Amino acid sequence: MSMDKQAYQCLIVSDFNVSNFAGYLGNDTNPPVVTINTGPFGQVVQVLVNRELDCWSDPAPDFLVVWTQPQNVINAFISIMNGQPVPLEEVFAEVDNYTNLLAAASSDVKFVFVPTWVVPSYHRGLGMLDMKVRFGLANTLMRMNLRLLDNLEKTSNLYVLNADRWFQLAGKNAFNPKSWYMGKIAYGNEVYKEAVKDIKAAIQGMAGQSRKLILLDLDDTLWGGIVGDIGWENIQLGGHDAIGEAFVDFQRALKTIKNRGVLLGIVSKNEESVALTAINKHPEMVLRSDDFAGWRINWGDKARNIAELVSELNLGLQSVVFIDDNPVEQARVKDALPEVLVPDWPDDKMLYKETLLQLTCFDVPTISQEDLARTNMYVAERKRTVVKSEVSSVEEWLESLGIKIIVAELGERNLSRATQLLNKTNQMNLTTRRLTETELVAWAKQPDHRFWVFRVTDKFGDYGLTGIASVEVEGHRGKISDFILSCRVMGRKVEEAMLSHIIRASKELSVVEVSAEYIPTSKNKPCLSFFETSGFSRQADSNIFSWKTTENYPKPTQVDIEYESA
Repeated sequence: MSMDKQAYQCLIVSDFNVSNFAGYLGNDTNPPVVTINTGPFGQVVQVLVNRELDCWSDPAPDFLVVWTQPQNVINAFISIMNGQPVPLEEVFAEVDNYTNLLAAASSDVKFVFVPTWVVPSYHRGLGMLDMKVRFGLANTLMRMNLRLLDNLEKTSNLYVLNADRWFQLAGKNAFNPKSWYMGKIAYGNEVYKEAVKDIKAAIQGMAGQSRKLILLDLDDTLWGGIVGDIGWENIQLGGHDAIGEAFVDFQRALKTIKNRGVLLGIVSKNEESVALTAINKHPEMVLRSDDFAGWRINWGDKARNIAELVSELNLGLQSVVFIDDNPVEQARVKDALPEVLVPDWPDDKMLYKETLLQLTCFDVPTISQEDLARTNMYVAERKRTVVKSEVSSVEEWLESLGIKIIVAELGERNLSRATQLLNKTNQMNLTTRRLTETELVAWAKQPDHRFWVFRVTDKFGDYGLTGIASVEVEGHRGKISDFILSCRVMGRKVEEAMLSHIIRASKELSVVEVSAEYIPTSKNKPCLSFFETSGFSRQADSNIFSWKTTENYPKPTQVDIEYESA
């Protein structure tokens, strides 16, 4: 089953009555659609080890949620709850055995979610001694959760979710002893609602559907006041002022999100020179112009400006979050650009940071070096654009960039980013197949399969790992299974260089003909357009393109190609 499908089948494995949780997860209207199956009540170990049980095949699950209470899966923890000291080694041995079961079960599904262990908040343990080693309930539980995290870190498709936050948000409604005794319902419904939010966000992140760009208004959004009226020196920002401090904290939160790979941009009705002066000169500004991938600062319609800026950044509207304090502007963008997420924004400026940090739309399964450097890449792109405007032809511009492509085989260093690119790229994507890290490694290890990654640099900076290609060899024929390139480097002869490498490598494998079958989607038309002009021969009335390796595919003169081992 593909990672980007619209419906997912979930198997919930638990040691308590999960009917309420299953109802909330299955009936939640936010995408994606999730259908639910549950394992036999209380048979956690049996379900994890026995794939012959009906719950594994009726229908087969895409992912698991394994939600347990610590005392029901770790016998040593029962002794500690009963006031009997237990060596930590014994506790850890049981945690290790349990995590081995989880890791084994993960091989049969796309991914597994495991909420952290908690005990009811009314259980004080030993009070002032509860954080003592060997005696304390809280101390032991923390160590058990850390051991759980350390062990499961080794399994790429297994994610531990922070359940403690759900219980904090639910407060006194998190636990109800009556519900347990009467129906074996372990937790309150508010806990399940918060769990559903995080699980849905995680699935969207796994499917490459997380939001990648925050577009921000300026006046009364990044600072207080109208900068064009009062001047940049007088905007409300920082200082000995509650509202000014709140704006600074909001900017810090935005910068934190930017630092994990989400782009920032500006769409504001202002004079550009005045607004940029405030951004770059005000001493309390946390965000400067180099923190923004781009902007539209003018008096035009914000919906139109958003569409233009998003197109300029080679992103889709489904990648965008728009934050504006003005309800009229919010309504305009919601109506004109329904794919853009426009969160309801509070009137109280002191709630801006809280509202931002509650958004679940930025969750991703991994954070790569390319993510961390993404804004710098867009700033470098602005410099390339300036150079482009100063030269007489595209060929001259490409020659001036000094583009270099580094080719490597798939390996541990690049696996995470390659998987991310495979599952998030839509435009220059030949087949749009989606695979988890585990599935990708298994595919690439097959004897007749080859998988390469392509990193691109030029004189302005490193684009990062932006391309992947793979070939499946059958006898003397090769089939391109993946041909993917980030939109950041499309049209810079990288596509042609990738084909040149594929043909050269295939020829070394005694392949006489390489074919590529384009599988259309609503977004990958650029890939078809490229192959139509690539020089590959197109079979009549089909989307199959081919090249005979008796002739080398010409390497573009504007790029250099280097090779390294993975």
